[in-house]
Amino acid sequence: MNKELICIVCPRGCHLTVDDNLNVTGNTCKRGEIYGKQEVTSPTRTVTSTVKIKSVEFVRLPIKTKDPIPKGMIFDLMEVLEKVEVEAPIHIGDVVVSNVLNTGVDIVACREVLK
Repeated sequence: MNKELICIVCPRGCHLTVDDNLNVTGNTCKRGEIYGKQEVTSPTRTVTSTVKIKSVEFVRLPIKTKDPIPKGMIFDLMEVLEKVEVEAPIHIGDVVVSNVLNTGVDIVACREVLK
């Protein structure tokens, strides 16, 4: 059975077809082939969200996963992030949660908050 996908690696948005043998067609670059195979066998996503922060200026801190996590773990990740609260000062790239859900992936800050 063939799986139809639209590649999200670049703005081109190639229409991919991945067959049962993981042969990818429709891609215009090697990255599309890699994406197609990964999306069918083990889809992952980079997640962006916010967590609470004790600060004079802001009540939420934008964060993201440093690397993609398995797509099936996104809702579990959101439950973890709901309970996280950090204190200022925070710098861009600071680890907010390390090794989240034992994935080896850190959650990092995407904004500097000094107060």
